[in-house]
Amino acid sequence: MAMFRRPTEFAVALIAAAVSVLLAQQPPLIRVDVRLVHILAVVKNKTGQLIGGLHKEDFEIYDNGAKQQVAVFERQTDQPLSVALLIDVSGSTAIDLKFEIDSASRFLQALLKEGNPRDQVAVYTFDDQVTLEQNFTHNFALLQDKLKRIHGSAGTSLYDAIYLAAREGLEMRSGRKAMVIVSDGGNTTSSKDSHQALAAAQMADAVIYPVVVMPITSDAGRNIGGENALTFIAQSTGGRPFFPSLGASLDRSFADIISELRTEYLLGFYPHDVPLGKDRFHKLTVRVNQPDLQVSARSGYYGEAESFSASSQDGEGPADPPLARKKR
Repeated sequence: MAMFRRPTEFAVALIAAAVSVLLAQQPPLIRVDVRLVHILAVVKNKTGQLIGGLHKEDFEIYDNGAKQQVAVFERQTDQPLSVALLIDVSGSTAIDLKFEIDSASRFLQALLKEGNPRDQVAVYTFDDQVTLEQNFTHNFALLQDKLKRIHGSAGTSLYDAIYLAAREGLEMRSGRKAMVIVSDGGNTTSSKDSHQALAAAQMADAVIYPVVVMPITSDAGRNIGGENALTFIAQSTGGRPFFPSLGASLDRSFADIISELRTEYLLGFYPHDVPLGKDRFHKLTVRVNQPDLQVSARSGYYGEAESFSASSQDGEGPADPPLARKKR
């Protein structure tokens, strides 16, 4: 048994032991994160009609299964919108590229004409490299000029394009953020995989809308794997994929994207009493209290874990090697 020469030594030891017991009794997997988590949600009925008249009390948010209090609610929010438009210019799209660019130009004109004057668009192209053709701007004439100069090439770095547009473009912007990808769904030369691309989009709080143009209507010869990957990425960010053919069907897809962007609900919460796991990814569930309505929202976000070193990069270990990219 330890002997104490002075009463103060005994008192200090007693306090230390009591603190140790108290700490051991604290639940180790519950934290309070002061960061506001934003969620963009689209609500539809069973027939696919957009529902825009809901109220704050109609929504429920769960973070890793723990119900959260909705701290921010805006219906058809006026927050500025940043859209990264990614256009596949690889060899497999060369034949249809002019038609895709013409339709994308009409999409941007409608988006910027009818929306918030602070809305901005950036244009990226990707083949074996990713090129920032035009940084974020509200100037449609400037965007249109850049679109007219786009031409086809070889290789397809689809996932690199998503990763770079998210990390170097959208992540640093405020307000609402979306990524529209015009592609045939193929990927041949990316250094990133689909999971890394999705993680970057989640970190940027970006909603993804792939527009997979389908000149081949039968399953034979189509890149089903690429389509499935883009579908998963889109749904995990709260967006959805489109599979149009050229012409009026492609224009309708772009019009539907504008409608969804104009009918988004902006939700926000401060994570409270959230059970933590070994993974930094928190699973989100967003519901409405009307069973005949369906919510499209991001599947999760990156937050706290049981043990996380701030020196690591997004929980993914050492810094990533530079990607092949150009800036006009």
